[in-house]
Amino acid sequence: MSPRILTLANQKGGVGKTTTTINLATALAAVGENVLIIDLDPQGNASTGLGIARQGREVSSLDVLLNEATLADALIMSDVPQVGIIPSVTDLSGLEMSLASEADRVFRLRDALNNASGLLIDGKPVTYVLIDCPPSLNLLTINALAAADAVLVPLQCEFFALEGLSQLLQTIEQIRTALNPSLYIQGIVVTMFDGRNNLSSQVLNDVRQELGELVYETVIPRNVRLSEAPSFGKPALLYDLQCAGSQAYLRLATEVIRRERQLSAA
Repeated sequence: MSPRILTLANQKGGVGKTTTTINLATALAAVGENVLIIDLDPQGNASTGLGIARQGREVSSLDVLLNEATLADALIMSDVPQVGIIPSVTDLSGLEMSLASEADRVFRLRDALNNASGLLIDGKPVTYVLIDCPPSLNLLTINALAAADAVLVPLQCEFFALEGLSQLLQTIEQIRTALNPSLYIQGIVVTMFDGRNNLSSQVLNDVRQELGELVYETVIPRNVRLSEAPSFGKPALLYDLQCAGSQAYLRLATEVIRRERQLSAA
């Protein structure tokens, strides 16, 4: 079977995209999935958060998008069993100019994934691909959406959350119409939730009222251990499995898999 490709996107920065990417990947691996992360953010935080040093990123997602390398060439195994990553480099920020005249520029990642059917993680086929996007709706994000089966949207508990979300939903609809008719929203995960804060509860209630079942039951709490883990080059689930943030991502992984199974059974 082909892997399920989930793009984690939100044009707003600081909403927990990268934290969600690496911890959801780890949680999926913990329940037996083989996960490939594709780091499309020029900041490269997903790569750093998995302990991949910048000097070790000899082949990157940039090389893949320029058709100068395959995903297999760029794959680096992380210290997390069953999780590999295609690392990012800062030069990714210049991709738009490099591909400006290329007719297939929005499909580079899709084509690379289509040509990587035999890609293995720890000797087994990849079952999930998670794509970490930059905090903008640029060519990198468009490539990720054009390649994806579904979108997972991290949404921070703050006042402007719904305003930014509406813009992203419009973009997803445009991508579906123009580039990827099968694209759908897998779910919206509320992040950085502080139960002591009335505003967090109000935002959560507003999001659930507005978007209903699109919103995952699992809510990711604001958690110090989640923030500390990247400085050690580890997902939170390896840094502190028992913390509230790690346990939330394990529950989120269960929800993601359940929604995928419901879709395949439909």
